Amino acid sequence: MRFSRFITAFAFCLLPASLLAQTSTYLGFDRNNYPGDANLKTLHQTFAYAGYWLNNPPGEKTNTWAGRRAAVESAGFGFLVLFNGRLDAQLKTVARATRLGQSDAQAAASAAHREGFPAKTIIFLDQEQGGRMLPEQKAYIYAWVDGITAAGFRAGIYCSGIPAADDGNVVTAEDIRQSAGTRSIVYWAINDACPPAPGCEFSQHPSNPEQSGVQMAEVWQFAQSPQRKDVAGRCTNYSPDGNCDVPGISPPLYVDLNTANSGDPSHGRTR
Repeated sequence: MRFSRFITAFAFCLLPASLLAQTSTYLGFDRNNYPGDANLKTLHQTFAYAGYWLNNPPGEKTNTWAGRRAAVESAGFGFLVLFNGRLDAQLKTVARATRLGQSDAQAAASAAHREGFPAKTIIFLDQEQGGRMLPEQKAYIYAWVDGITAAGFRAGIYCSGIPAADDGNVVTAEDIRQSAGTRSIVYWAINDACPPAPGCEFSQHPSNPEQSGVQMAEVWQFAQSPQRKDVAGRCTNYSPDGNCDVPGISPPLYVDLNTANSGDPSHGRTR
């Protein structure tokens, strides 16, 4: 997942050590392309859950995750269920954005049913653009959230947790939350600036998602592949080609890294 509008400033929210000690966290990964059945066992030695796309990931013409839910669950993984949303250039007007949000929610719900995800699974809308959301972007997001909720699932959003220095230091996650009204939305924040991010680190006790700088975040993506030099240039432990490669897998398999408060953040397991 990538942002076309991103700024390098960041916020760092520290929780008391006593509270952090009481909170279990779980390491997970996401990537646009399915890693292959043969790698699932090794991946599960490091990760508790996996990102799972319901439609074509950003920049891809196909979705290689389709039809793989049973294999991923059988390997022991929980899920981060993802639906790739629209860029602002596709939305144009509030009316068009609302229609697209409604139709995309139907498509996401249909794909989730087809893949066998249970009711109340949290489906995260992938919001690739950061900064203050424009009126048509908010219209799309909220129409999508309403449609997902009406279909019997729960709505989440993957979005920036980095203050946009060229846009009044607005944090996208906070901007979306402040205009959401009574809607229930689960937040997956991206902040790969170091600090607060630890870099390409495969800890079995990763930081709490609130340390992303977004206090209501339940998931935090803290490392991306490839490393974004403009944002994560101070981060360490990336491979020479700039990717975050999984230990124990050859040829190298790169991933994005996440920490969550649950080993199944989307509650997508059926057993």
